[in-house]
Amino acid sequence: MSIPLQLFFLAAGLLALFSLAFVFSSKLDNYGFVDVVWALSFTPAALFLALVSEGQLQRRLLLCGLVAIWSLRLGLHLLRRVSALHPVEDGRYAELRRAWALNLNRSMFLFFLAQAGLVVVLCALLLPSMNSAVASLHWLEYVAAALFILAVLGEAIADAQLRRFKSLASNHGRVCDVGLWSLSRHPNYFFEWLVWLALALFCLSSSWGWLALLAPVLMHHFLYRVTGIPYTEKQLLKSKGAAYADYQKRVPSFYPNFFRRPIKAPLQ
Repeated sequence: MSIPLQLFFLAAGLLALFSLAFVFSSKLDNYGFVDVVWALSFTPAALFLALVSEGQLQRRLLLCGLVAIWSLRLGLHLLRRVSALHPVEDGRYAELRRAWALNLNRSMFLFFLAQAGLVVVLCALLLPSMNSAVASLHWLEYVAAALFILAVLGEAIADAQLRRFKSLASNHGRVCDVGLWSLSRHPNYFFEWLVWLALALFCLSSSWGWLALLAPVLMHHFLYRVTGIPYTEKQLLKSKGAAYADYQKRVPSFYPNFFRRPIKAPLQ
């Protein structure tokens, strides 16, 4: 299948998926489920591209497998978090409700479609690699795959450490500053960005693969300046006050200080 047709069917499928997600979220009166759909949508998208692309089979399967591992882990993690909060909605969407109160349904529907568009763009950047006919894997692809697995493990560890910290009654009202969270205020965001950097490196050995460098640039912009750190820190300053302000002074916001020894979490 030609690349334009691949993009057409990918976009059509994702627009349909996110339209259904909008209807489902509206019925539940919880728009936070779009985060779950966004993460999980990469699995069928990568599988579709692996099936219809015309590149070397091993490369297609490896790239599809890497994306699916990240997508399913993140999607299931978000599903657990959003379901635990339901029927309470994540604060970001509560703010959007207030901002878009005059035309909520239309604005939210367009927001869902924008999320679908972002998935299309990010998946499209993988097409040069999916369609590369080079017979054997390049050494850079092996290095990128190893970095990708490291990034997914780092993100999973950060999420698990935060979840465990919050589960202990003795930590109520405290700032999580143990484990990876003692090296970076947002290690989950850092490793999420590292996932996309690894995918970009994977694609570099293919013709036009340099286009995939747009993926980590976009993700860094969104995580660092738009929907990630700015919103999260604003909410944490409200809820934690001086304790979080002190944490901001002690710990880097994004890139972990790996030269600093991590603070161990208490056992109970």
